[in-house]
Amino acid sequence: MNAGRAVFADTFYWVALTNPKDSAHRRALALSESLRDTPIITTQEVLTEVLAYFAGRGARSRLQAARNVHRILSVPAIRVVPQSQESFLAGLELYEARPDKGYSLTDCISMNTMTAEGITDILTNDVHFTQEGFHALFRT
Repeated sequence: MNAGRAVFADTFYWVALTNPKDSAHRRALALSESLRDTPIITTQEVLTEVLAYFAGRGARSRLQAARNVHRILSVPAIRVVPQSQESFLAGLELYEARPDKGYSLTDCISMNTMTAEGITDILTNDVHFTQEGFHALFRT
């Protein structure tokens, strides 16, 4: 990973940071510390997935997730790319182009965002990103 160069934050990372009981929580904290001076990019679709993940896990988890998303939206070093018709359609195009893969639509939108931003490093453990040539930081 190149120091100072932006990284992409996937749902996996935000879930691990939010949930202290998550098996990747400590690793997420360590990566956060090591990336202190690195810009982070994510998307509104990723944040939607985070909220969906915590939706049925009880009031405490749900409220913590909402607080964390508000915090993410307010941190200057984190850029949240907004949803758009164009990003949806481009994601759908990649989704259709990979019928042999298990990529979610959010994965496809994230991959397109990473490509457009010139980002190769992603805060995830999701093998789908390595299948597309990205470097999943939780897999190293």
